[in-house]
Amino acid sequence: MSGFQAHLPQATGEAQLRFAGLGKTYTTGVRALRDIDLAINRGEIFGIIGRSGAGKSSLLRTINRLEQPTSGRVLIDGVDIGQHDYDQLVALRRRIGMIFQHFNLLSAKTVRQNVELPLKVAGVPREERRRKVDELLKLVGLEGKHDAYPAQLSGGQKQRVGIARALVHDPDILLCDEATSALDPETTQSILALLRQINLRLNLTIVLITHEMAVIRDICERVVVLEQGEIVEQGPVWRVFGTPSHEVTRTLLAPLQHELPDDLKARLRSYRLTPDDNLVLRLHYAGHGTAPDLLGIGSALGGRVTLLDGGIERIQSRPLGRLLLEVAGSELEPEQLLNNARRLADHAEVVGYATAA
Repeated sequence: MSGFQAHLPQATGEAQLRFAGLGKTYTTGVRALRDIDLAINRGEIFGIIGRSGAGKSSLLRTINRLEQPTSGRVLIDGVDIGQHDYDQLVALRRRIGMIFQHFNLLSAKTVRQNVELPLKVAGVPREERRRKVDELLKLVGLEGKHDAYPAQLSGGQKQRVGIARALVHDPDILLCDEATSALDPETTQSILALLRQINLRLNLTIVLITHEMAVIRDICERVVVLEQGEIVEQGPVWRVFGTPSHEVTRTLLAPLQHELPDDLKARLRSYRLTPDDNLVLRLHYAGHGTAPDLLGIGSALGGRVTLLDGGIERIQSRPLGRLLLEVAGSELEPEQLLNNARRLADHAEVVGYATAA
């Protein structure tokens, strides 16, 4: 048995993967990774995100040594996998499943044959292969599809076959390489739900790379942001989404941000307040406090408070979002209104003024 399996810890939450000073420079001179220091805990769903060319795939592929680092180390359960010989590396790769963006199924083989292929290569007896495939196809919701060919399946079904195949050796780690990028939004949600189920049921560590922040939001516990091979931000998903500190992260989050409708933009003005104008405030909720207390907001601001736009979502049970409020008829001065608003949210600002309707 390999040294990899001999060092498997049992407790959920301890560091299972460690990257220590990891670097990768290709023969072309491209530096794909630079001094990566990172720990991924056993049993968590961890996201790696960045723009194209940021180094996401290079980092993911060092975990099963499909990429050999130029410098630094990758440790799995405390074992430096860079020191593995051939037999240990084979054993390692059987303990690390991988699913791909474009499924990588063999078109001339049935669903059963695609899933059982790694077992067949490993010399597993036929009856054991059959039992295992039946079990996995039930797990991924493909009962009755054993004899279907890939061309007869939808994109989501093909990815479910890929997930079943990745689980045939009962892996401890599952790597997802843009696993939902080729799927429509509804199918993406069903695949993410399946991955969450597998994570909980099997206590499987899942490491996924994506360029879609919505995927990170919906499934991951922690995330690291890469740019030009370097870590520029990392932390719990709620914190990175709520208060992104790096420009790259803010750029990646931009597609999820809600733009003001044109009619509201037309009403908002940023010049001097007149007696007929209403103050417009934006309250930011970044996950540090409680959800908005609408009654409390009305009491603190006085007058008539109208919700113009915005919304709150919950990420890891924390409220994140923005509310755009118009305050009319308050006896408070604008500065006092703003001070009161700052006590109601993680951040508050005056957006401008709106002509009273």
